[in-house]
Amino acid sequence: MVYINNDHMKIALTYTGSNEKHNIYVRWLKGNDDIAVIKISAGDNNLHEVRNCDALVLSGGIDIHPELYNQHTDYANAPESFHKDRDQFELAALQSALENGKPVLGICRGLQLVNCFFGGDLKQDLGTDLNKIHRSEKNDKAHGLTIEKGTVLHQIIQTERGMVNSAHHQVVNNLGEGLKVDCIADDGTIEGFEWADASGKPFLLCIQWHPERMFQFGLEHSPLSKNIRDTFIEVINLSKANNQ
Repeated sequence: MVYINNDHMKIALTYTGSNEKHNIYVRWLKGNDDIAVIKISAGDNNLHEVRNCDALVLSGGIDIHPELYNQHTDYANAPESFHKDRDQFELAALQSALENGKPVLGICRGLQLVNCFFGGDLKQDLGTDLNKIHRSEKNDKAHGLTIEKGTVLHQIIQTERGMVNSAHHQVVNNLGEGLKVDCIADDGTIEGFEWADASGKPFLLCIQWHPERMFQFGLEHSPLSKNIRDTFIEVINLSKANNQ
């Protein structure tokens, strides 16, 4: 991979709350390329790194606080506590990335945060039957999905059907303003979205699954993992070149 003026790519990655899981994101993003992945978090108080980096990845983790989508905290499978400081930090990171034209990739919790940022809301718990399909227990679940033709995701994946891993109990309910769904699980659950109209906007792709750990299913070469990572890196390179 060629870098502009040998200026190495830097990707800001929000801290998922686990060093082990964070390092899995890092390995997936870096691949075999010379890329620096910068951990950003409320605890590190390093929001400025978003401006210094070339892109932003919003990672998975604990449920976002329901106040972000005007709901209560008493719901099935709610966490014992929320991390409001993380929520506010990541909302600010997203705002900074968008204002500064940085490509954004939202994964699992990251998708849900982006949806709320744009005024959407969440279904707080999928319920017993759907949690058997989507909610992680000791390991991720796996299920099929359909990718909508004519979307950026379809251009990336180059197929209408695929298998992904799953580790969530909350999903998009009402979609945020300016967004469109690009893939749906076989049970009807929204699994991804992108800009409804990307004109004049930085790259934005949000997915409910975890491409960084699809290797655990032997799916590391699946386009739903590999193509997303590779395309994101290509988009960042193009964005860097355009901003020289």
